Amino acid sequence: MSSPRWRDDGWQPVARIGVIVPHADVGPESEIGAMLPRGVGLHAARMHFAAMRAGGLMDPTIPHGPVRSFTDPPFADQAAEMLAAAPIDAIGCGFTSSAYKLGADGEAAFIERVEEYTRGIPLASTCASAVIALRALGARKLALVNPPWFDSELDALGQKYFVDQGFEVVHHAPCGLPSSQARITPQGLFSWIGDHVMPSRPDAVFIAGNGMRAVGTIDALEDTHGIPVLAANQVLLWRTLRMAKAPVHVTGYGRLFKVTA
Repeated sequence: MSSPRWRDDGWQPVARIGVIVPHADVGPESEIGAMLPRGVGLHAARMHFAAMRAGGLMDPTIPHGPVRSFTDPPFADQAAEMLAAAPIDAIGCGFTSSAYKLGADGEAAFIERVEEYTRGIPLASTCASAVIALRALGARKLALVNPPWFDSELDALGQKYFVDQGFEVVHHAPCGLPSSQARITPQGLFSWIGDHVMPSRPDAVFIAGNGMRAVGTIDALEDTHGIPVLAANQVLLWRTLRMAKAPVHVTGYGRLFKVTA
């Protein structure tokens, strides 16, 4: 009698990471899922975000009130508590715009508050993860590419966030692509960054916004321009994998994943 043959049942043996996302945003799960190495599972919790409508649609620029209130208690706390009830190893928060509004100190206070509900499971945030990644890569002169639905005020807050963390921001702007998640393509983003960002001669580029389609351009931009390129969901995955102490390797999504610091 032959031995039983088991099929993969999705019970990932290496690590499981969680991510908290706006209710109508598929970007973080899609991009993180594309980058995930074998043996790592992804599990999401959703929070209502008043600036998003059905189908993931948003206004041409997102209003600031919902961006700021998105991290207010008790909603993020409850989402983290429910996600942390599962057997996972680390949690990431996909809230770039809210971190811009909070600033680095406010973002750190948010993480400290929400970690009280995670049963000791570590929590990562996007912008703080980007700062850690940029420092690990030795970058000083930063080009910041924001989503087209960030207005000039939110873009300026992004610049201030990174300047306050010691970086020289040599370029910052909402990218000049259609203000629609579904209409941003790797080809369009690649071309826009090459034409409008690279002339500023940065040490690194950070493509912000967890809802903006970006990770498919990373390798092509690095190969073409010779500098590190980071993206919101890429840095969040990099940080959560390290928090989870997952012995895995991610290939094809930038030189960041070669950094072990």
